[in-house]
Amino acid sequence: MPLEKDSEGRTYVRHSNGQRSHYILNSFADPWKPHETILIQHGFGRHSELWYHWVPVVSRQYHVIRRDLRGHGHSSYAKPGEKYEYTLDTVLGEIIDTLDQLGVKKVHFLGESTGGMLGELLAARNPERLHSLTVCSTPTHLPEAALRMFAFDKRDWPTACRELGSQGWAEALSNIPGTIPIEDQGYLPWYLGQISVSDGEGLAQYAEFLATLDARPFLSKIAVPTLILAPSHSAATKLEEQQKLLQQIPGARMEVINGKGHEIYVTEAEKCQGVFLTFLGELKR
Repeated sequence: MPLEKDSEGRTYVRHSNGQRSHYILNSFADPWKPHETILIQHGFGRHSELWYHWVPVVSRQYHVIRRDLRGHGHSSYAKPGEKYEYTLDTVLGEIIDTLDQLGVKKVHFLGESTGGMLGELLAARNPERLHSLTVCSTPTHLPEAALRMFAFDKRDWPTACRELGSQGWAEALSNIPGTIPIEDQGYLPWYLGQISVSDGEGLAQYAEFLATLDARPFLSKIAVPTLILAPSHSAATKLEEQQKLLQQIPGARMEVINGKGHEIYVTEAEKCQGVFLTFLGELKR
């Protein structure tokens, strides 16, 4: 299938099920040399463009693909009357199909929050597609307490996304300590504007899928080199849970990132980037 562009120059992969995945490809590496590829997969409610500040740092040495999840950013989601099966096979299959259509055999997978859960599952099921796995602020599953928190007094989490809309849901989340970093007073309005790019219905459909996702049965099967970037003060995944994750993935290493909030890829970007690039550099040696 040919790759697609829209009128604003955004690039997409169209899958056989009819859905489109938006992606951004950046590379400022020396073009006459071979380079490996990093795939960045964001967490719930966010999208690929929120990783803009990572690109200058990592794309000098690597090709970098940032991909929007189903129903996030500029990726499509199932409209009324369309058939779409939100299964693990479908979601992981779309990641693999994206790489296939871009001609990429293996990647260093960098997954943030629940995006890292997909990386864990991909590493367990399709290790031949990964050079390495890095998870950042990643839970192994979403317990009932988290699902209740994300529901914000609505019937459930998907209903909250539909009734509040994407920006309204993210604004409610920002009021919970340990979630969205808001020390820079200009950041939150910009952040909420970015979240509004996604449609509440698209987020709701993905929330229904995430509510049932559990990476724990797969963790012991992960054999690729794995780095855990563990937040010290996250409302969504406690440090004790990150330590349990470390114990369950054979040979994994963990770096505790001291900083406020869940989104350490923003609040402590330089620390995360330094640890991540050191990890990849050691693999090369």
